[in-house]
Amino acid sequence: MASSTPVLQQHNNLLFTFTSKYTNSLFFFNSYRDSSLNYVTKPLPSTSSSSLFPSPFQYSRPLVRLTRVTTAPVEYVPPAPDFDFHKEIARLKDLKSKLDNCTNLKDRIRVIDSDSRVNSFFYSHKNSFSRVLDTLHLDKYEVFLLKCVVAAGQQHVFGDVCTEFDATRSSLKSAFYALAEMIDNWDVNEGIGRHGVNGYGLGIEELEALRSMLKIIAEVERFYDCIGGIIGYQIMVLELLAQSTFERPCLSHNSDSSLRRDITEIHPPNVLDLSHDLEYASQAAIWGIEGLPNMGEIYPLGGSADRLGLVDSNSGECLPAAMLPYCGRTLLEGLIRDLQAREYLYFKLYRKQCITPVAIMTSAAKSNHERVTTLCEELRWFGRGRSKFKLFEQPLVPAVSAEDGQWLAGRPFKPVCKPGGHGVIWKLAYNEGVFQWFHDHGRRGATVRQVSNVVAATDVTLLALAGIGLRQGKKLGFASCKRNAGATEGINVLIEKKNLEGKWTCGISCIEYTEFDKFGMTDNPLSSYSVQDEFPANTNILYVDLPSAELVASSNDETSLPGMVLNVKKEITFVDQFGSKHSVRGGRLECTMQNLADNFFNTFSSQCYDGVEDELDTFIVYNERKKVTSSAKKKRRQGDTSLHQTPDGSLLDIMRNAYDILSHCEIKLPKIEGNEKYVDSGPPFLILLHPALGPLWEVTRQKFHRGSISRGSELQIEVAEFLWRDVQLDGSLIILAENVLGSPRIDENGETVLHYGKRCGRCKLENVKILNDGIDWNARENLYWKHDVQRFEAVKVILHGNAEFEAVDVILQGNHVFEVPDGYKMKITTGDSGLAVELKPIENKLMESGSWFWNYKIMGNHVQLDLVVL
Repeated sequence: MASSTPVLQQHNNLLFTFTSKYTNSLFFFNSYRDSSLNYVTKPLPSTSSSSLFPSPFQYSRPLVRLTRVTTAPVEYVPPAPDFDFHKEIARLKDLKSKLDNCTNLKDRIRVIDSDSRVNSFFYSHKNSFSRVLDTLHLDKYEVFLLKCVVAAGQQHVFGDVCTEFDATRSSLKSAFYALAEMIDNWDVNEGIGRHGVNGYGLGIEELEALRSMLKIIAEVERFYDCIGGIIGYQIMVLELLAQSTFERPCLSHNSDSSLRRDITEIHPPNVLDLSHDLEYASQAAIWGIEGLPNMGEIYPLGGSADRLGLVDSNSGECLPAAMLPYCGRTLLEGLIRDLQAREYLYFKLYRKQCITPVAIMTSAAKSNHERVTTLCEELRWFGRGRSKFKLFEQPLVPAVSAEDGQWLAGRPFKPVCKPGGHGVIWKLAYNEGVFQWFHDHGRRGATVRQVSNVVAATDVTLLALAGIGLRQGKKLGFASCKRNAGATEGINVLIEKKNLEGKWTCGISCIEYTEFDKFGMTDNPLSSYSVQDEFPANTNILYVDLPSAELVASSNDETSLPGMVLNVKKEITFVDQFGSKHSVRGGRLECTMQNLADNFFNTFSSQCYDGVEDELDTFIVYNERKKVTSSAKKKRRQGDTSLHQTPDGSLLDIMRNAYDILSHCEIKLPKIEGNEKYVDSGPPFLILLHPALGPLWEVTRQKFHRGSISRGSELQIEVAEFLWRDVQLDGSLIILAENVLGSPRIDENGETVLHYGKRCGRCKLENVKILNDGIDWNARENLYWKHDVQRFEAVKVILHGNAEFEAVDVILQGNHVFEVPDGYKMKITTGDSGLAVELKPIENKLMESGSWFWNYKIMGNHVQLDLVVL
């Protein structure tokens, strides 16, 4: 570094450098414990970046470089004056080291018993607590787990079950001492809870809570074995909290301590812009379709989704996000519909059945696992067969106070627990045999998407992501888009690290929004310039090479838990045993699934971030935001003026996409304006198109030709074999097919499986005008994002089995319901005295294929459709 550069004066200083497109100057930021900020500037020569692809594919963003240098491990100031982080971390690390050297449970118990805190808590009381635990009929491993909780300094979660305790003891210790004394005085012949110290006893409820807690801490001990189980979990929590001297609301852990002395540079990545070069986007999507038999699907559904505030209207129980009723079905059903649409496209092109195996990570939060399982069973596994699903449950982890890392507890034996973040998915998948399951199904790649993002599979985005990943042998890919200013979402970055040997590692990664402070990327509220805006948004839509992910997940160290963070920005709310509500600033140890990418960096002999992307094992595709991400992840509150990340806002993006599809088909319809226009009203229309009409927009657009849709109209099409030609809609039109994609058959394994293209429902509308009063847009109870609306009138077509409906040269005015039975074709025309309705059976030879169908074929980089009439 040049001599004019300020010299770091303290070990805990951080140095960042930015090259800004606005100032073209170098800024040095020194962060001290008193949070003061000093900087100097000097001119820099102009820089340029090259593209991953030739010019048409370049995603042009100015360079913003952040260089971080640390010369020693960070110092800290303990947040609580009566808690010594250094001493506690050192004590726990010493204990962990001894436990790591044990080869069996007997040795581990001997080590944990030697801990001074455990020894004092369990054995200094006049009655040996070992005998108390025998009374509870706990096995040796369960006793060991309880001792680990005490060794970690969390004995307060056992609660104050008795008021009699030694005044010389701390209240935390006294609670369990009293429990020991109480249990020791039980008369087992009289039953639990009948007698106790001074009339106190442990009732059935407390015993059930104890059993539940033992299950939770056993999962923590087992799952986090790679970092030391319960003891390691607490060490990680305390180490992250100890970094709070820098006032970083979200703290992350670097698994490689040597990197603290490395040079780290962060750049805006070059990306493949699918919206810029449509030919390459189409080609990549074709690769994705071709590769579908090699792909699996992964859904992380384990999150608690507290911001959504979803409650069962009948039971009052909290519900997980997967159960949100959205556009007439749950969000989980929406994910499967999107997947089936891609499989149907594959069938139409290659005349082969392809059923993608789906792995779903659930959790115990809000009965997530039970509810997801029940939904799948009720819907008969979506016509895919039980064997095509693998459900695996992520462990819950203790929530901790931001002040000192103490576990939060609402009542005795009831620690407040939350899912440990979606990043646990990789290690959990390895533990539960998910990677082997995918291998047994012949899959080598998978796409990952979250349940709350309702537009992730729009047009080419997901197919192109998978296609590039498979075709180019990449290990991990991101689907990205422009980041909304101020959004609670991370960014994708290109990271370069220079190690002590002088070599550079480089790769695409992600920085979560809660970590911006850590990297010096916090925006100045007084400035219109945002460093964050220079980077594309992280959307958690991923392509992953399964063998590469399995290799990382199987490592017996913390690399199998990528992106460990402790986010203590939020308040954790819980209710105690007396019904009082508490809100405490805290968090829990979380992992981020997208930071799996940090294990796939490539090594170079010299720095080469310009144009390096084509040599990396990681990559990014980029598209318009409304084609990549629009989430229904938080409930809109009364009086909210922002619709961002609400179901209301995401519906508007679906309507924008519908407008883009149909307006290119010479169909006139109202344009969707900004969200602020619809804060106090519904959208200008409701158009809900089944994804199997495409899902590629170039396929959908070949099924629609000319016409108009008036403001306030409603169009719902639940059929894939469909033709719209010269249709004018003013009101509501609803087309519902029982067999949208095919019909169910019993396969060789005895499972009911949907067979694509067989006995589908069909609908053709040619030169038709539909006039009715449609939706009552003034009805207060309308919930448009649920597609729960009141109607005055509608034209509804219901197709049973392989039924067909045609309307030609006709005006349909007012309220009509046309219900067509299985095996029949109904044709509506204009008769001498009104409508002429013809209903006749479909010929036997056409029962499977129908009297007409769309023939799909690949022409160059595009899919072309021909209408075939039999």
